[in-house]
Amino acid sequence: MKIALAQLNYHIGNFESNTKKIIEHIALAKADGADLVVFAELAVCGYPPRDFLEFEEFISLCEDAAKEIAAHCIGIACIVGLPVKNEQIAGKDLYNAAYFIEDGEVKAIAKKALLPNYDVFDEYRYFEPATQFSCIDFKGTKIALTICEDLWNINNNPLYVSNPMDVLITENPDVMINIAASPFSYQHDDERLAVLSGNAKKYRLPLLYVNQVGSQTEIIFDGGSMVFDKEGNLLDEMHYFKEHLRVYELLDHKIQGYTPIIHKDASDVAQIHDALVLGITDYFSKSGFSKAVLGLSGGIDSAIVCALACRALGPENVMAVLMPSKYSSDHSIKDALDLVENFGCKHEIISIAAAADAFDSMMAGAFDGLPFNLTEENIQARSRGIVVMAMSNKFGYILLNTSNKSECAVGYGTLYGDMCGAIGVIGDVYKTQIYELAHYINKDREVIPENTIVKPPSAELRPGQKDSDSLPDYDILDAILYQFIELKKSSSAIIALGYEEALVKRIMKMVNAAEFKRYQTPPILRVSPKAFGMGRRMPIVGKYLA
Repeated sequence: MKIALAQLNYHIGNFESNTKKIIEHIALAKADGADLVVFAELAVCGYPPRDFLEFEEFISLCEDAAKEIAAHCIGIACIVGLPVKNEQIAGKDLYNAAYFIEDGEVKAIAKKALLPNYDVFDEYRYFEPATQFSCIDFKGTKIALTICEDLWNINNNPLYVSNPMDVLITENPDVMINIAASPFSYQHDDERLAVLSGNAKKYRLPLLYVNQVGSQTEIIFDGGSMVFDKEGNLLDEMHYFKEHLRVYELLDHKIQGYTPIIHKDASDVAQIHDALVLGITDYFSKSGFSKAVLGLSGGIDSAIVCALACRALGPENVMAVLMPSKYSSDHSIKDALDLVENFGCKHEIISIAAAADAFDSMMAGAFDGLPFNLTEENIQARSRGIVVMAMSNKFGYILLNTSNKSECAVGYGTLYGDMCGAIGVIGDVYKTQIYELAHYINKDREVIPENTIVKPPSAELRPGQKDSDSLPDYDILDAILYQFIELKKSSSAIIALGYEEALVKRIMKMVNAAEFKRYQTPPILRVSPKAFGMGRRMPIVGKYLA
């Protein structure tokens, strides 16, 4: 039997586009001689649909799309994910399910049992867990079909009390197929490989795994669909960050024509780069926009965002706005202009000096006798926010936020100023990773000016200002932040690693105090195991860790 894996980029709630894409790939798989073509988890509606699932019409549109897809399954079968209604009154109204369609009809339905409810996942909010499982018979082959998390309860600290495969294996299946919506992080590919390989080895069955690809606002899916033999050896992996269709032949419990290979282990920085480019591309295309605007300061953060935007959207669709203040250095303006020339994007130079002076004059009475401080610095940052938002409103640009994760973590940014934007491009990338990203972008030729990379970071909101005036060295800051945010370690555990007690407590206090700011910032493209946003939910006024 020939099985095609269709690794596609879906659009949440865009039934016309998703259905058309699925039908097109049914035809392509059929033309390639496939007997069965497999699509991803919730492919019909896109993942994660979130509270769209609470609308009855949304579920009806899923059913209508499935009927249209079924009409094209003549001479070829398909497996496709979608939400289906729970006919029982007790329990949640829906299942996260997959249709097995053959000869234009739904012949079997597989329902997901293990519903993740951690980090970015909230499936138990919507779905009822399945309790009954059976294999699918197709052309003399028994298929053990599972959905994403159903295979993830195989480690030293299981989250669930049962495994669907423990039931399915009693029916002596010939092959496992798993359909997934497995989000990207730069650490996740190795973990995913280990989990899938472990299942193939445990159950002594070949495994075909299909993941979706593409970005859904902040969540990015990297594809990387894989095939394993019954010993758990990796036989093939499909493209990362791209759509892909490939046909495999299953015969006598073996995938024909493939021998074990080594996982394509790309560097963290390469994965982050490709994920962010895809995240920008899909945010714009799926929102119906094509042109971006950002403030370009001459610093490394805005340079990285500009570079990524130019690669995602084309330089002709990127507007970089240079907004010097009376404290801006000549080299910062030159560095920004050099970057613009290297990429060929559009640019404007709009000084904020007059606006900042006007605010100073306007507030002079209220501030009489008080010294220059953070207030006047923030006025400058907010003046820049007004300028880029004006460009957005006037020309239909989408504003890209340029704050990095280190800044977001400790609140080193101005609300309604440099923290404004529609999407946070690098808000899940630590400052130390930003430098790695700059070198990676420059690996073929220098496009980000070397001076932008080597000069000390500065907001340039007062004479001689440097980030180091307010923050610890980024190497130390990021290391402590990683222990606290990604690894969720307490202050005592971090201090035990050898970090200065006062510094650790200061940093943790800054992180917690900045929670109110993060609640008001744009969604951030997720590339790490623990990103700010829906995957990290902290109370604003909580006392713990304060």
